[in-house]
Amino acid sequence: MTSTFDLFAALHVPGDPLVLYNIWDPGSALAVAEAGAKALATGSHPVGDASGFGDGQKVPLPYVFENARRIIAATHLPLTVDFEGAYATDPEEGAANVAGLKETGAVGCNLEDQVVGGEGIHPLELQVRRIAAMRQAVGDDFYINARTDLFIKTKVHDDALVEAAIARGKAFADAGASGFFVPRLSDPRQVERVVREVPLPLNLIAFPDAPSKHEWANVGVARISHGPFPFKRLMQQLTASAKEAMG
Repeated sequence: MTSTFDLFAALHVPGDPLVLYNIWDPGSALAVAEAGAKALATGSHPVGDASGFGDGQKVPLPYVFENARRIIAATHLPLTVDFEGAYATDPEEGAANVAGLKETGAVGCNLEDQVVGGEGIHPLELQVRRIAAMRQAVGDDFYINARTDLFIKTKVHDDALVEAAIARGKAFADAGASGFFVPRLSDPRQVERVVREVPLPLNLIAFPDAPSKHEWANVGVARISHGPFPFKRLMQQLTASAKEAMG
């Protein structure tokens, strides 16, 4: 019998990307599931905003775990959780936290390389140790979507930055990552190069004015997330509706 993890991993097809319209609670999960989603993904920003805790690892870990359990129970679709920096810089502590997340029934998580609450990104050597420790803690049946925040940290998206991202992607793959997530990478020419040189399924984020799903599919993208934008759009609509009702 095929496991939920295997089903989720198999959805990452270069050229036919898995679309994850990020959710934050069971209600939003049910709505996205009804739209025909094949899998679900939380976004840390929406979860933080909807819960009132805020983004940046401010949501308590017990809440993160319980939220994941409730979403899984509500829909039975594979769920991957935006786990930010795993709530720890230390590799072993982060690995224990990811193991706790796996126990909820989640099939995967995102792991950032930016310093949450600080400046810059973690040294590559440290990030590799963090990923390797997580892989050892969770085994092979958990999708570690290793994220680099290089393209978020600068507005200059030149070839040198692409080369730095590729170096990270290759190292993440060697450490045991399942996928490579590069938010704000968007130029199809640069995307094609990353797809070609990094041996992991590439995940991008759909943001306003980004290339279309079709353009990214043509250069081999395997997963497209929507991050905080569904939540932001819905809240804008809610505010407008409330103003109309009270006007």
